[in-house]
Amino acid sequence: MPENPIVRALADRARRAGAGPLLTWYRPETGARTELSAKTFANWVDKTANLLETLDVTGIVAAPLLAGHPGHWMSLIWPLAAWQRGCSISAEPNPDAELVVVGPDDPRPHAPALTIACSLHPLAIGLRGLPSGVLDFTGEALAEPDAHYATPVPGDGLAWLMDGTRLTHTDTGVVTPQPGRVLVRPTTAWETLAAAVIGPLLGGGSSVVVEGPVDDDALARLAAAERVGGAMA
Repeated sequence: MPENPIVRALADRARRAGAGPLLTWYRPETGARTELSAKTFANWVDKTANLLETLDVTGIVAAPLLAGHPGHWMSLIWPLAAWQRGCSISAEPNPDAELVVVGPDDPRPHAPALTIACSLHPLAIGLRGLPSGVLDFTGEALAEPDAHYATPVPGDGLAWLMDGTRLTHTDTGVVTPQPGRVLVRPTTAWETLAAAVIGPLLGGGSSVVVEGPVDDDALARLAAAERVGGAMA
């Protein structure tokens, strides 16, 4: 069986053009900016996939983090890590989940599943003082090895669940390739993932994801500075 097509595209990109930017994340209201090369993004995906393996997660990963913060770079790592591990990912609560991934606004245990909380810090600084039963993503992921080999998956295996939408691993690759540098304003979890990560991986491009409030003039200046060639709502 082959691996997920987006996982394969990320591995190919990291090998061929790993130093080039894949995703640049902005939060203008705080002045935050994080740029991830293809190699750095792939490294975070590898570490997260290894974390899933360490926790023996093989089924559904529920990530309300994706619904609440669809454009954050830390959120966008999780679907690819789940697919690399051979798991399904749900961008909303799921009663069958083996793991629940939350943000700093919901750092509580989601029993009976394991719970991981992501800080959403621009530089991935971890969370402290988490309650019993909640793991800090940064601390756990950084302790994992840098390399993870993709788990083979059936093309018709379930990869994504949200609002009644069910996508197979083959379906995740049915996204318009993006060869240029594109500006992305987060919308739904799937649309944001497709625009910010999947399209650029399939087309050899990159994305500039701008979260939070920003006026049109500031957005235009940012787009010019980052040399983007298009915009997505």
